[in-house]
Amino acid sequence: MPRIPLARAALAGLGTLAVLAATAQPAGAAPRTATAEGPVAHAFSSAAAEYGVPRDLLIALGYSETHLDGHHGLPSQAGGYGVMHLVSNPVQHTLELASRLTGDTPRELRTDTAANIRGGAAVLRSYADHAGLSTAERRDTDTWYPLLARYGGATDPATARLYADTVYTFLAHGLTARAEGGEKLALPAREVAPERGSLAPAAQSPDYPSALWVPANPANYAVGRTAAISKVVIHVTEGSYAGTISWFQNPSAQVSAHYVVRSSDGQITQTVREKDTAWHARSGNASGIGIEHEGYIDNPSWFTDAMYRSSAALTASICARYGIPKDRAHIVGHSEVPGNDHTDPGPNWNWTYYMQLVGGSTGGGEVQLNFPSYDTLRSGSTGAQVSAAQSLLNAQGFDAGTVDGSFGTKTGSAVTAFQKARGLDADGVVGARTWTALLSAGTTPALSQGSTGAAVQRLQRALTAALGRTVTADGDFGPGTQQAVRDYQTSRSLGVDGQVGPATWGALQAGR
Repeated sequence: MPRIPLARAALAGLGTLAVLAATAQPAGAAPRTATAEGPVAHAFSSAAAEYGVPRDLLIALGYSETHLDGHHGLPSQAGGYGVMHLVSNPVQHTLELASRLTGDTPRELRTDTAANIRGGAAVLRSYADHAGLSTAERRDTDTWYPLLARYGGATDPATARLYADTVYTFLAHGLTARAEGGEKLALPAREVAPERGSLAPAAQSPDYPSALWVPANPANYAVGRTAAISKVVIHVTEGSYAGTISWFQNPSAQVSAHYVVRSSDGQITQTVREKDTAWHARSGNASGIGIEHEGYIDNPSWFTDAMYRSSAALTASICARYGIPKDRAHIVGHSEVPGNDHTDPGPNWNWTYYMQLVGGSTGGGEVQLNFPSYDTLRSGSTGAQVSAAQSLLNAQGFDAGTVDGSFGTKTGSAVTAFQKARGLDADGVVGARTWTALLSAGTTPALSQGSTGAAVQRLQRALTAALGRTVTADGDFGPGTQQAVRDYQTSRSLGVDGQVGPATWGALQAGR
């Protein structure tokens, strides 16, 4: 069947990834291994060799499931264990299958990272054998797409596609990750063209047009409401994005939420209609709208800026539609709902930043970042652009204080510290160069014509500041954005190709 390219362009904005400067590697090429592998990297290499599964595919799968964190043998919400999320629940039994295939006990597979990785590879190989993949086909990363979709356990085609697309996005962008013990693993960016077959994309959300719609099983929520909607409840999935959506489709789960937000790029999927009662917060179910956020409460790497911004926009929309006050009495964590024994979203969730983005009581209004031009700001400046600068500084870890639109001493100190960190003139004034560095800060995915998403919007804002002319910040890398990139590259003596790679991102983030 024909391959449908999964262009890196269409999957921009994955906030948790660091795209490598290495030259892209063909999908079927042999993996690049370090000269002295650590124990986790060695486990991936050994499992890949033993079972004939591409090593980089295994790493991308493990990263998409757990960020390569085994969580000390504790299960995810869906009953998945270890780096490779081997599952044991009423409808999915990859843990037991891995035990039969490898000879390792379920306990070993749950608690030993090397055994768990080997188990994940064994399960994938069994799927490949069942599908009749030849040795040559197994070497081609792109042929594994339907097998990854099966590994995720989803019976719904749209959910299966969400699962597999996430893995191939990580392959397309490349990644760097920290495994247990601080070991660093890296994958180079590569061209991918996965064989999706008949898997169809999800539909559009009926309540929030920016979201996808993948309905939960009717056994996991109640139709209608017994109370007026009066609060938003913030959750953390304790599992992966697609895995959580799949779990909500499992009738034995007896749990659901209205929305799930992806860590890497802020993609949102709705699973229960707002008019219906999702089962997510016990006493808060009848009056609350539940938003799950991909990740684990003990690992802050999941809580990306893209996730915060996307979720905050959703929460602000919900509050506006139902007249919910934008304060911490009405936007609450799961742990704050009476009668609950959960601890999410946990200590790593940045409530101050989140409420600022929502436009709540700690933030002084919804933060606007898109402007046709960016003014020079200094001590005494006020207004929406000051709020934008304060928000961007806070997001980068430079404490500008409350986002209140007033350029005071604390904001000035944060500007100066940011300028020093970026090698700019530390004058405390936000001019074109500082704006360019601030607006472009974040991940650096490869972008080209056809790319979409939050990273493109960051690029467009930064180009507006750098070039001194408006580049429409619509998140769509079209001909106008391509020309702006070429103009920027020409004026900064960069290679002129109209594409945004490490050199162009580096220049923007240095404020050139």
